[in-house]
Amino acid sequence: MTDAIQKIAADVLKLESEAVSNLQNFIDQSFEDSVNAILKMKGRLVVTGIGKSAIIAQKIVATMNSTGTPSVFMHAADAIHGDLGIIQPDDVVLCLSKSGNTPEISVLIPFLKMNGNKLIALVGNTDSFLAKEADYILNCSVKQEACPNNLAPTCSSTAQLAMGDALASCLIELRGFTSKDFAKYHPGGVLGKRLYIKVCDLYKYNEKPQVLTTDPIQKVILEISGKCLGVTAVMEDNHLVGAITDGDLRRMLQKNQDFNSLCANDIMTRNPKTIAPDVLAVEALEMMKKKQITNIFVVDGDDYLGVIHIHDIIKEGIF
Repeated sequence: MTDAIQKIAADVLKLESEAVSNLQNFIDQSFEDSVNAILKMKGRLVVTGIGKSAIIAQKIVATMNSTGTPSVFMHAADAIHGDLGIIQPDDVVLCLSKSGNTPEISVLIPFLKMNGNKLIALVGNTDSFLAKEADYILNCSVKQEACPNNLAPTCSSTAQLAMGDALASCLIELRGFTSKDFAKYHPGGVLGKRLYIKVCDLYKYNEKPQVLTTDPIQKVILEISGKCLGVTAVMEDNHLVGAITDGDLRRMLQKNQDFNSLCANDIMTRNPKTIAPDVLAVEALEMMKKKQITNIFVVDGDDYLGVIHIHDIIKEGIF
């Protein structure tokens, strides 16, 4: 039985991957015209469908909105019962349907024609009513469904999803949509934080530990303990010249029974790692990982500003 289950699953994945791969043959002038119509529209992209196609339509809307193409979902069944007001004259309508002949779609199309909207059909049947009435056709035909009965939308819905991603990716490229633009639409997510949170957004909430090269070890211990960052900067003539960590203190105690005569200069590490305040926090994290350290001193030219700790970055979910 286990072997049979594994074979069924493998066959499904094979059929769906073949269905998606075959879409390459349908990337034609109509696809290009569809991209240009969306790119030049003055309104929004209204994406509609029914059944499983409606679910895929919602995903396409989410992808479009997050990548710079203003979009809205409209369920085809709701459209003919009052929601047609969603569609404005400057909108482009993307209609998803496997058969292209569902009653809801058939009722919707005359309104679109009367309203002057451009209609893109993402359809599995190019001989259907929807395909014949559309301005542009995105062919999503599949040879068969992965369902054992060849009924449940499986290959067809996967193909719709992939074609929607192809459409969105072309628009991203043509709009010159960058990682900074992406961050604007994802300020609360990890992806967005990785793209917009900088070192200056984090270090300012920390204490600014510092001692002089001539300060005694007792003062160094109090500074590190009091500022709760496990490190202190060592300054000379208002310049950062070294660093002392709590690890340096432990190693000092192992080597010296009497440390009363020592000062910061005797145990500091010279030329500590530094980073500029306008650098992305994710870059600071990568530096910490590479150097196997937990703190980096923030400097602006010759000015010592503070310390960023790895916990500051992890707390923001950037890892």
